[in-house]
Amino acid sequence: MVNHGNDTTQFSVTLSTVPFLTSSEMPRILSSLLFLAISSAQAQINVITLWPEGVPNARPDPGPEHVDGDRISNVSQPTLTMYPASFDRPAKTAVIICPGGGYGFLSFTREGQQYAQWLSHIGITAFVLKSRLSDYGHPAPLQDVLRAIRTVRAHAAEFGVAPDRIGIMGSSAGGHLAASAATLFDHPDGQTGAPLDAVSARPDFAMLMYPVITMTPTTTHAGSRNALLGATPSAARVQLLSLENQVTANTPPTLLMHSQDDDLVPVDNSILFYQALTRAHVPAEMYLFEHGGHGMGTRPGLGTASNWTKRAEEWLHDRQLIVQ
Repeated sequence: MVNHGNDTTQFSVTLSTVPFLTSSEMPRILSSLLFLAISSAQAQINVITLWPEGVPNARPDPGPEHVDGDRISNVSQPTLTMYPASFDRPAKTAVIICPGGGYGFLSFTREGQQYAQWLSHIGITAFVLKSRLSDYGHPAPLQDVLRAIRTVRAHAAEFGVAPDRIGIMGSSAGGHLAASAATLFDHPDGQTGAPLDAVSARPDFAMLMYPVITMTPTTTHAGSRNALLGATPSAARVQLLSLENQVTANTPPTLLMHSQDDDLVPVDNSILFYQALTRAHVPAEMYLFEHGGHGMGTRPGLGTASNWTKRAEEWLHDRQLIVQ
């Protein structure tokens, strides 16, 4: 029997009634039943509304969300989708995942669900963030990601995680949003006056995959910059959202992954952030792969870049965030 939340799924098989079942076949049958039970538990995911009291600065007639295969856009109701830790030694660690998509859409499967399933497998409770995008621009995505951290921390006991083991992960523009949470967690732009603002929004660690970091025109990803800040942002806004300028000693320990041959988000973005972390004496680790391109996800065939999950697991284990 698998019990998840309010849902109970029961698996009952009387082995003596299965015809021709030999003692040598019994372990295989039991293994198959266990796999079905675990798969069912993983399927019982919860979707959490981030702003039940009403989305800040909501548009009056946003229209429906657009779903095009892997891509979700026109988000007006931000949510968290929870994937419980399925490993038999849950680490009581949580990771909030920010999918990429240039702030114009969310690559919800490749850079959201797939990461969540991997994290769940290694004992981490994962939450995929569906945040507002270019329809709103800054500061809406920042408000959503900080609200997500505050929500998980405020309900940590209910989610089976520790309030001081909540991390943030993001890819590409989602990496920019994750890095924003890691550096701007106390910034007024991320607050709305809600009572939950009293809960700390600082993540305890960050994992950044080929992230957009800077808004400087020569190094940024132009599409992400335009979608977040508009065509003619102020110098102050560019400075604020160039996150290499916002690193302090309070920025959490960070893992960075990037490929030298990334032709969309220059590898210099990760290097800039790593250098800023080093200057601020923040624990940081960075892997730069020769091959991998942009949007590596969990695809095979990308040389050593395809093994990035192993490097990430080593880093998580070294920081005692997972059990091996």
